Amino acid sequence: MSVKIGIVTISDRASRGEYEDKSGPALEAWLNDIISSEWQPEKRVIEDGIASVEACLKDLCDNVEVDLILTTGGTGPSPRDLTPEAMALVMEKELLGFGELMRKVSLEHVPTAILSRQTAGIRGKTLIINVPGKPSAIDVCLSAVFPAVPYCLDLIGAGRIETENGKLDSFRPKK
Repeated sequence: MSVKIGIVTISDRASRGEYEDKSGPALEAWLNDIISSEWQPEKRVIEDGIASVEACLKDLCDNVEVDLILTTGGTGPSPRDLTPEAMALVMEKELLGFGELMRKVSLEHVPTAILSRQTAGIRGKTLIINVPGKPSAIDVCLSAVFPAVPYCLDLIGAGRIETENGKLDSFRPKK
């Protein structure tokens, strides 16, 4: 059975078709390069805002039953960046270490990483991770946190993900 992964771009302009979504395709390409097991994308492009993000995440978790959701966008300090606020309404458990590590590795590249408000959490059997909207930042952040993702999915009873050895070695404790 293939793992379902939600790829959610959160952007007013991309949702209206005013510019091409580059973040969602960058996430999908990154996952295709790193994941060696079978997986299926569930892609969405939605507008910024608490209600839209909350509804999308709940639908993907509760109805589509995805194992993992990666969101991109809406984590900055501007008035329409409300992804963390929507996440707070969706998560049953917050995993603060994901956001902390993403900001730490991003600071090695750009001083404005301290403005980012990415987080991660669990709803049921779904892990949700917010990543930045810039494709180069997506690679930096996911390369840092993804080694813990397969084991986290194991722990919450989600589908099993295997990664490409040598490209990204995931961590699972030895039995």
